[in-house]
Amino acid sequence: MKTFTKYALAAACLATTTSAFAPPALSGVQTTANTQLFSTVDDKTEVREYFNNEGFNRWNKIYSESDEVNTVQLDIRNGHDQTIQKILNWVEADGDIKGKTVCDCGCGVGSLAIPLAQMGAKISASDISDAMSTEAAARAKAMGIRNAKFYTSDLESVKGKYNTVTCVDVAIHYPTEKMAEMVGHLCSLADERVLISFAPKTWYYDLLKKFGELFPGPSKTTRAYLHKEEVVREALKKAGFEVSREEMTGTNFYFSRLLEAKRV
Repeated sequence: MKTFTKYALAAACLATTTSAFAPPALSGVQTTANTQLFSTVDDKTEVREYFNNEGFNRWNKIYSESDEVNTVQLDIRNGHDQTIQKILNWVEADGDIKGKTVCDCGCGVGSLAIPLAQMGAKISASDISDAMSTEAAARAKAMGIRNAKFYTSDLESVKGKYNTVTCVDVAIHYPTEKMAEMVGHLCSLADERVLISFAPKTWYYDLLKKFGELFPGPSKTTRAYLHKEEVVREALKKAGFEVSREEMTGTNFYFSRLLEAKRV
């Protein structure tokens, strides 16, 4: 694991950007006074507005091969790519995704949905940001993909039944008290399995987050939430799922716990 000094410097560097799973300042955490001021703002509205405007411009570059990214953003891209690749490796190892239905909640620009579609899955992908889902659809169309549908929706409004449900780099936007409910909803959509990633709440990452509050980012960023792994696992268990595989991805500016849970 990287030294605290290295992460401390990272926190200072991140004060002007935002990320789904980066250490503290990247999350857009404000000073105590500002946090109280923004506490009444609905997280869902905040996230939707951010990723339809400045957030889209920033993350569309990160989730692409654009050279218009700084060192921090490039590191985040690499971390996110690692998480996506770990999922694809699992799917490839199973060898049974062709023809299966997959619901990708919080699909972003299609980083996971598109390669799954290329592997033969029938994709239904949504994002709370219309800009994000529209970009994902455009990328899929440019690749000649026809077995993927992209649309705009918040996670709670997604309905249906699917063989697999995925939710990658989304939980960071869900308050702690809503996390279990969110996991439960994902499970209600899945016939076979759920794949979910989240920023783990450990003493170390919690310390980094608190340190990041010393370097508040601009108000245009969104709030970030770390989650205790036991809470996520308990929510999965309560919904009738059991964790079958797990991974952890950690780079200088990105950390993500990935769980695959199957219905029992």
